[in-house]
Amino acid sequence: MTDEQRANAGVSERAHDAGDETPAAPPRRRMSAGCKQEAVLRILRGEDLELVSRELGVTAADLSGWRASFLAAGAASLKSRPEDSRDRELRAMKEKIGDLTMANELLEAKIGKMEGGRPLGRRRSRK
Repeated sequence: MTDEQRANAGVSERAHDAGDETPAAPPRRRMSAGCKQEAVLRILRGEDLELVSRELGVTAADLSGWRASFLAAGAASLKSRPEDSRDRELRAMKEKIGDLTMANELLEAKIGKMEGGRPLGRRRSRK
């Protein structure tokens, strides 16, 4: 059977051509994120998983996986909070502290080289 004949053939003809008594599975098609979301929402609203899977031509396992991913992403989004002005200010302060600490360490290293590697000399008190 040619590709064109196979495309125009009915389910029983394709199954017969495959040398099998059972009907051939329909070809899997890619589903958009929106279609998957709608399918998951239908299941969450109470529609039967098997009915939705048959209607869309996907396996119940695929639908269950989509539902699990959908719920996990929803749970993760509830854990995070949007960044506010305090967070931005705190991040800027931490960056400034890091810059100052690095500059301090570089100055200490430079002073150490100038002193010949020994600690700064102690001053004698004048009496």
